[in-house]
Amino acid sequence: MFAYELHQIRSTELIRQAAEHRLAREAREVSRYQDVGRRPHRHRPRRHRFARAA
Repeated sequence: MFAYELHQIRSTELIRQAAEHRLAREAREVSRYQDVGRRPHRHRPRRHRFARAA
């Protein structure tokens, strides 16, 4: 049980870090394009974290 709880904590932490990294990258892209005066050319939807049940 203890190992499972550690795994859950680590997994949650990694997901949080990935979200922060993604937000920082998006902020850099926005600031870069604001400096140039144009908008980013690609806006693809993010993939869902979990697959949907069929």
